[in-house]
Amino acid sequence: MQESKTSKDELIALIIQGIDEVKGHNINLLDLREIENTVCDYFIVCNGTSNTHVNAIVGSIQKTVSKAIQDKPWHVEGEDNAEWVLMDYVNVVVHVFQKQVREFYDIEGLWGDAKFTTIESSVN
Repeated sequence: MQESKTSKDELIALIIQGIDEVKGHNINLLDLREIENTVCDYFIVCNGTSNTHVNAIVGSIQKTVSKAIQDKPWHVEGEDNAEWVLMDYVNVVVHVFQKQVREFYDIEGLWGDAKFTTIESSVN
């Protein structure tokens, strides 16, 4: 049981590192474990400044995670228009938005019962 928690923590750290390496903005970690009927344990939410930046963040996350722990997302959705890309690592789901789309959908507001952590990064 402990090994699974450690690997989740490692996965989260690697995802955040991947976001930070390409200067993703406003990184938030939402812990959903104490909310009933959730589809995963954590959301990581961040945003980029353009389609190109969103795709760069997604690529950096995939490269960082794959290189360190040989894991890849179970499913990736939204890469074509790159306004909101969802990366599903089963227990950790990453949402990479363009800023205006993030504000419109307000994922953090929808999951207001989650434990919310703002991640300090090189850009904010």
